[in-house]
Amino acid sequence: MKQQYHRRWLLQSVSGLIIVSAGLCMVIEAGIYKSSGVPVWNWVAAGTLSLIVFNAGLCLLVDALRFRMLRDQAEKNDSR
Repeated sequence: MKQQYHRRWLLQSVSGLIIVSAGLCMVIEAGIYKSSGVPVWNWVAAGTLSLIVFNAGLCLLVDALRFRMLRDQAEKNDSR
């Protein structure tokens, strides 16, 4: 069980960091669209999508923290 928690934590934390980074890059790109005179619906759509991606990455990171805590709890129970 402890290995499953560790594997899940590792996968989700790395995935979450990658997705958060991608979301931040997309936010910057939406800002560039806005400042370069692209039609409003283009940069609004890009900004909305970027915030969805960013928040999905944060959700993965928070869920990864839960698996880390479960893994630590399993280790503590094994050592008793």
